[in-house]
Amino acid sequence: MRTSLALVAGLMLSLAFEPVALPILIPFAVAAFFLSTRGLRARSAWIPGLGFGVAFYFTHISWMRDSIGPDAWVALAGIESVFYALLGSLTAWLHRLRSWPVWMAPAWVTIEVLRSGWPFSGMPWGRLAFGVVDTPVAPALPYVGSVGVSLLLALIGALIAWVVVARGRRRLLAGAVSTAVVALTLLPALTPYVVEETGRASVAAVQGNLPGPADNILFDAPQVTRNHVQATIDLADEIAAGTQPAVDFVLWPENSTASDPFLDSATNAGIRSASAAIGVPILVGAIVDAGPDHVLNQGIVWDPVTGAGDRYTKRHPVPYGEYIPLREYLDGTFGKLALIPRDMLSGTRKTPLQIAGVSVADAICFDIAYDDGLYDQVSRGAELLTVQTSNASFIFTDQIDQQFAMTRLRAVETGRWLVVASPNGISGVISPDGEVVATADPRTQAVLVEQVGLSSEITPAVRLGPWVGRGSAVLTGIGLLLGLLAYRRERRSTGPGGSRDVTHGDEVSP
Repeated sequence: MRTSLALVAGLMLSLAFEPVALPILIPFAVAAFFLSTRGLRARSAWIPGLGFGVAFYFTHISWMRDSIGPDAWVALAGIESVFYALLGSLTAWLHRLRSWPVWMAPAWVTIEVLRSGWPFSGMPWGRLAFGVVDTPVAPALPYVGSVGVSLLLALIGALIAWVVVARGRRRLLAGAVSTAVVALTLLPALTPYVVEETGRASVAAVQGNLPGPADNILFDAPQVTRNHVQATIDLADEIAAGTQPAVDFVLWPENSTASDPFLDSATNAGIRSASAAIGVPILVGAIVDAGPDHVLNQGIVWDPVTGAGDRYTKRHPVPYGEYIPLREYLDGTFGKLALIPRDMLSGTRKTPLQIAGVSVADAICFDIAYDDGLYDQVSRGAELLTVQTSNASFIFTDQIDQQFAMTRLRAVETGRWLVVASPNGISGVISPDGEVVATADPRTQAVLVEQVGLSSEITPAVRLGPWVGRGSAVLTGIGLLLGLLAYRRERRSTGPGGSRDVTHGDEVSP
């Protein structure tokens, strides 16, 4: 029965995200998860926890099955499910406390943060906050950040669970506290955080499109580059003719060139011709050689006069997609691992790029799912966000919509305009309130030219940075310690053969 409840809760949470996108389900799914572990011992509560993880994660990232392969899908979803098994045992232990709803939310966030960065680079997909960009909860993002919003949603879920199990006056109290926390979460919608603009810039995002199969960026990589070159030259002609306004810089997507532009003469010539035609810097997405065993995934500021300059290197390459962890122990010719002959190195840059006098925080593809890169750059003066992505492998799946929702969330969270370019979708321009000001249809060639605002003001969310997650981890540790003390008191009061049933409200203090 408990595992069945957990399975339903996991499926319910998956429906909160794209393609269904019913975020109202988030707190109820979390509440059902907490109820599924109530009354169990920690050594058995991992079972419903695992059931929840399997139901949620295998569904949530089902796009991997067809786009990357069933082996990668099963491996990744299986690993992420184990974290929810651990959460099941943690929450079973915390149920011992009288104030258990307060301790559940930090435990949820602690596991969410842990699995978002470990093992290897982790997998942030499926964090609660990633489902709220089109809800009244979204205005809370610039105040408390995505981790803080996850904490609030988990707390609401825990309070709903408390309402279900409480009796008599305690149910009234649970309902009142739940209402107060919901009101607090929605309060920013009445007083939205507005970042003052200090300037404007005109940016062009180029979506050059792919030749051949829309889901294979390497089918004809040189033609992908030529498409972006030609689209930029065409834009220059339109500007000269007066049909398009002048731009301050141009954004090309990740993998707009899959050949090192410093070694491949044709690629270099194409970029130089586009740069000369448009007469402003181009932020080029390029794969750059880094020796015989490694490559770099970079955004390179290409000036029409001085050529290649400032660079951002992708901070979070995808394990088994862009590099092979533990390569020395694996057969690199097995399956799709053969497509990764060299490992992609991680970038460490924390300062924004300087492009045409604008401080720009860049992110490359999956970087957008992680907090650290954009937080670092925005806290160091970035006035605008750009995202260079290549979702061609996922173009026929829901992954592109899930990632675009995360991208919009980052604009709200940081209070910045955001411009995203992809070779064949989804490209767009997003305002600081999450509104999609302009977008291009997937699998088409398009150039988006928009005026965007600039700001150097730092939102409370960016100032908080990782501290909400760290604080949650500390609180979880304290909760577990209190649970241990409660367990020892219980053992002394009941004797060796004693027992207790936490499902009927006789929790132990504190």
